[in-house]
Parts: sequence; C-alpha cells; structure tokens
Amino acid sequence: MIVLHAAIAIAAVIVLILVMRVEPVIALVIGSLYLGLAAGLGFEKTITTIAEGFGDIMAEVGLLIGFGVLLGSLLHALGALRKVVEKLLSALGPRRLPYALAVALSTIFPSIYVDVQLVLAAPLARQAAPHLGRNGLAMMGGALTTGILVGYVFVVPGLGTVAIAGLLDVPLGTMLLYGFVIGPATALLTMLVYSRLLKLGFWNKAKDEVEGAVFEDDTDQGEETTGGAGGSGVAVTERPVRALPRLSVSLLPIVVPLLLIAGGAISEAAGVKSDVVAFLGDPVFALFLGLVGAYVLARRVLGGDRLADTMSKGFNSTGQILLVTGVGGSLGAVIGETNLDDVLSGLFSADAGVPALVTILLAWLVAAVLHFAIGSIAVAGIAAAGILAPIMGGLGIPAEVLALAIGSGALFALQLNSNFFWMFQTLLGVNTRGALKALTFVTSLASVVSLALVMGVSVVV
Repeated sequence: MIVLHAAIAIAAVIVLILVMRVEPVIALVIGSLYLGLAAGLGFEKTITTIAEGFGDIMAEVGLLIGFGVLLGSLLHALGALRKVVEKLLSALGPRRLPYALAVALSTIFPSIYVDVQLVLAAPLARQAAPHLGRNGLAMMGGALTTGILVGYVFVVPGLGTVAIAGLLDVPLGTMLLYGFVIGPATALLTMLVYSRLLKLGFWNKAKDEVEGAVFEDDTDQGEETTGGAGGSGVAVTERPVRALPRLSVSLLPIVVPLLLIAGGAISEAAGVKSDVVAFLGDPVFALFLGLVGAYVLARRVLGGDRLADTMSKGFNSTGQILLVTGVGGSLGAVIGETNLDDVLSGLFSADAGVPALVTILLAWLVAAVLHFAIGSIAVAGIAAAGILAPIMGGLGIPAEVLALAIGSGALFALQLNSNFFWMFQTLLGVNTRGALKALTFVTSLASVVSLALVMGVSVVV
C-alpha cells in the first residue's frame, strides 16, 4: 500500500503544479503531508519529520545556495556574461561561436540565473545569427539552450547542481570535478549532433522563425520577467554607473572559488591532510570569499545605491529557491520514515539483480518524467533526489553518479509548461515550432547525450 500512497502523493504534486497552478513549495508540502499521514506516521511525527528534513538540507546547502545566488547577481551587474560573449565573437568569429558559447555558458556562468543568462545573451545571439547562414538563429538558439541548462544541472555552483548534490549528500568538490567533465562534454557533443541535423534540413527558416521580428533593444536590457527553468526570477537592469572592469577582473570572484573547491577535492582524493587546504577548499568558505570579492568590486564600480538594489534582488530570489530545496528535503525525510525506502531499494538495488546501468536509467527516468510533467528543471531534480535519497545506499552506484543521472533526467524535454520556453521563443524571435526544435528537442538531445556519458562514467568509477 505504501507504494500506492507514494504514487498518489507524487501524482498529486504534479497535478497541483501543472493543472491547478499551485506553487511548487505548497504542492510539495501537501504531498509530504499526505504521504506521512497515509503511511501511519501520525500528525505530530509527520510535521516533525517535514521540519527536520527541511532543516537538514538547509544545513547542508542553505549557505551555498544563498552565496551562489548573491554572487550570480553581482556577476550579472558587473556585465561578465556580456563581455564573455563579445570576446568569443571577436576572437573566434561567428562560425565557431555557437560551440564556444555553449561550453562557456555551461562552465563559467551557472551561478547566474538561467533566465538572466537568456535575457542577456539572446540579443548577442540574434546579432551573430545572420553571419552563420540560413541556420544561424537555430545554431545560436541551440547554443543558448545547451550552455545555460546543462550548466544548471551539472556544474557547480549551478543551483540545480547544488540542490541535487545536497539532497544526496555528495561533496560539492566531488560534484565540481565530475561536472566539469560531464557538463562541457555534453554541451559540445550536443551541439555537434544538433549542427549535423540542421545541415540535413531539420530547421526551416520560413516556418520556424518569426519573420520581421522587432525587439525594443538588442544591446541594453530592461526589466526581466519572473520564472524560468529554475522557477526563480529577478529584475535585470543593465545601466552601469561607471566603466565596468576588465573581463579578467570580473571573472575572478567565480574563478577563484572554483579553483579552491577543486583544489580541496583533489587534495582529499590524493590523501593530503592539511587543515589549511581543507579550510580554503571548503565550498562554503570558497563561495563566501567569491561573494566578498564580487561585493567589493561591485561597490567600487556600481556605487552604493545600485549595489544595494542588486543585493536586494538577489535576497528576494534566494527565498523561493531555498524553500523549494528545503521542502524537497522534507519529502525525502518523510520517505525515509516510511518503509517505502525498503520497497524501492528492493526494486532498484544490485542485490535484487538490477545492473548498475539499469539503475542509472531508472533514476534518469524518474527525473525526466517529473520534469516533463511539472515543467521545472529545479523542482523535478529536487523531487527526484528526495525520492531516491533514502534508498541511495542500496542502489549499488556512487552517490555522485546518481546525482549526475538525476541531473541528466531533469534536463529532458523542457517544453510548453515552462516559463523559460515562452521567454526563449520571444527573446530569440522564433515561433512555437522553432522553440520546440531549438529548446525542447535540444534539451532532450542533451539529456540523452549526458545519460550516455553518465553511464560511461559509472563503468570506470
């Protein structure tokens, strides 16, 4: 019966979010309440478990998410993303730009909101598209899709990556090392396959693009709408008070923390015991150091008023992200208090004769179905991690591989029930058919490509 109750709880969450348009936080709590009461935990135990699950995941990733959100807001205000795209266009030319842009977005800028990345990079993508030939807009749209969303689920400090890793108790340094292999490889391979399909006639300029689309401003963005693949949004204002710093300086607040985290993970793997190295490589300290650096830089460049406005927007966005992540931990805690984990473990585990590759495929499928139904990469990844975390020990695969499989599945088929879909369509100047190709199809392709890579990684770890 517990499996039936769990299925009802998950189905209720999906229906509440998709059909009734209930906020994910409320829907996930309702699902957790139902499952706890239906499983016989009782009123007091159910509420206590939900609260404890929330607190446990906040202790694990709360500061990481908060620091990452604020760091991303400051990087955006400093114009780092726009400068990278302009440098790539100048150095590589338009033909190589889509590949370089996809890799750069997936590795350098996951800390910036996915919707903000889109709103900043879309004008530059449209400007470069005519230089790439008849499939130019399709290529640039695919590059934005691949780079922004692959980084979101695989590369630290992408919010989807941090949340999934936290729920599965995967060290962020370990996730960083795996993500920097899977993320760029997925982005590049996806673009190569996609470009080949475009050459075979996959894109029809007359049917997939909005003819004569007019945009208010291709160089200076105004207000950003809320929403997006991660379920968060901020208002974007691109009007610097003073000259923005050089690109190399703007990127230091994110590059230095990533190097520190990677160094700590490598030292730990090599068996090096040093309190100083462990302290410097701790993800919380590393991201805080990056945040302080970005804050100091932004204070000098932007001035006090605009800095305060930027920080305020970051703080406002942090709340929703933390709540969704926290209630994902609550759902996992409720599952852990029932015997559902034993049932699922018997179905998934290596002891039951299920090969590791099949377990990865099943984990991918759970996240993919949730994303297709709910329309949010973040919520799908968090919900899938919450479901699978209690049985992780019996799955026969490393926790980091499970996290990668969930991220891969959560990427699958971003489509019409996501706000990001409609933002993408409007900002790129494509119609619904074009967005289904350059966004829905490309995320599906990237999901399948990354699944193959995750399976390959599982064989050697």
